[in-house]
Amino acid sequence: MKVLYFAWLKAKLQMNEETVPWSKELGDTDSLVRWMKSRGPAFAEVFSDLEVVRIAVNQEYITGNVTLSENDEVAFFPPVTGG
Repeated sequence: MKVLYFAWLKAKLQMNEETVPWSKELGDTDSLVRWMKSRGPAFAEVFSDLEVVRIAVNQEYITGNVTLSENDEVAFFPPVTGG
């Protein structure tokens, strides 16, 4: 899976994208977030409060848990406000 990070998430993790090997254990967004939290202090901090992190799968904003496949693109970004 291609994973993208935007705004302060990108700065905190010091990367804008990476490829994460898909597996059954990472077969949905909830599992992916749990795995992200386990990757070290910076990841644990970034994913500690999902009220300030939004998720898009294949450029579609999602709410709730979504099934993932190996060719998906998952993006993590802060809430967007309009004016």
